[in-house]
Amino acid sequence: MDARFVKTVTDARTIVEDRGLDFVKVGVFDIDGVLRGKYLSTKKFFSVLEDGFGFCDVVLGWDANDQLYDKESYTGWANGYADATVVPVIDSCRELPLEDNMLFFLLEFGDRAAGVCPRQTLKRVLAKASDMGFTAAAACEFEFFLFNESPESIREKNYHGLTTFTPGNFGYSMLRASVEHNFYEQLLALCEEMDMPIEGLHTETGPGVLEAAIAYDEALKAADKGALFKTFTKVLAQKNDLMATFMAKWSKNYPGQSGHIHLSLADKNGTGSFFDSAKENNISDTMRHFIGGQQKLMPEFLAMIAPTINSYTRLIPGFWAPTEASWGIDNRTCALRAILGSEKSQRVEYRIAAADMNPHIAIAAALGSGLWGIENKIEPTTPIKGNAYTQEFPEELALPKTLWEAAQALKKSRPARELFGDAFVDHYVITREWEEREFRKAITDWEMQRYFEII
Repeated sequence: MDARFVKTVTDARTIVEDRGLDFVKVGVFDIDGVLRGKYLSTKKFFSVLEDGFGFCDVVLGWDANDQLYDKESYTGWANGYADATVVPVIDSCRELPLEDNMLFFLLEFGDRAAGVCPRQTLKRVLAKASDMGFTAAAACEFEFFLFNESPESIREKNYHGLTTFTPGNFGYSMLRASVEHNFYEQLLALCEEMDMPIEGLHTETGPGVLEAAIAYDEALKAADKGALFKTFTKVLAQKNDLMATFMAKWSKNYPGQSGHIHLSLADKNGTGSFFDSAKENNISDTMRHFIGGQQKLMPEFLAMIAPTINSYTRLIPGFWAPTEASWGIDNRTCALRAILGSEKSQRVEYRIAAADMNPHIAIAAALGSGLWGIENKIEPTTPIKGNAYTQEFPEELALPKTLWEAAQALKKSRPARELFGDAFVDHYVITREWEEREFRKAITDWEMQRYFEII
């Protein structure tokens, strides 16, 4: 049986038995989009297929460096970091072609943890879309840098003087793609086998940077694919004595790394909801209000889109990243790019996101704000023509400049609480405030170079 055909508990049992597996791998995405998992024996896996099993809830109570949050909302010392229920996502079954005869299943949190689970948060937004008569499709595209380094060498070098995969700026390079075709072709094949096929793969501007556009799918599956792509691109890189980073910006000398999200809506019959030939630019009222909601709520939801300290180093003028909640038609200087096309292809590109996003949380924010716009008939501003970086915008469209400011905006956002729930907002804000406080403890190279001798 092909892993893509696994849809039921019976299918899951059958494919594992037919492969003669003693173990399978399972994993769940945490708040930062890090895949946390384990091996399960076949016997254990079969016993938990329907009702799930206990997974230590500390994975929702620590940061990307396994440091415990100092404030508690969902979990913490007060509840002894008890188990939370996780349930296998049966139709997420995937081959792990980089391993010998191994299958992988995603997990998602249930019961008391569902309120703060990133995947469940996106599912709540999709349920709202369904109640409004829509289905949502999405696709992620990521830029990522590759280095001729290892986990040991980057630490030995203290992340300085790293050797990139290829030298120089060479966007859309056929030379680089041909010389280094082995890695490109391995990545294309891996993504095809793992059911996250790539539509396009090319070099971007910068030494050793690639961009991959993942094929569109139903929004929940698109988020799964985006998150899995990040993890297994890193796995493939390290197996090739390389390292991949999805930081928003690793060097002040190069543009940041995007994580753009493409979104569209259709009705329950599958007819695209963004196209209306009777309207200007074929933009339907639904699409216009969707953009209006995204634009209006972008400053309030930015912490869900730009989740790290590093995210905000990218959001500066002139580096291919938007600086206000702007929109335009096929305008890449804007935060929201309306892409015109047929009834099937017309969509919105949410360009504010970077490669460091958690796809489940970011898509929940991008989609949820658009649905809120449709529900409340929010009109967007006049679309930007020309360079958005050089134009002035009203104060309400200004984006938070730091993660702390963004977290405070999310904390106060009534639409966020309506869309995602108080449990998610309260917990997520605590995690972002923690990230900012941890950063404040750091002494940066910039400070040392600026102050050590002179001040």
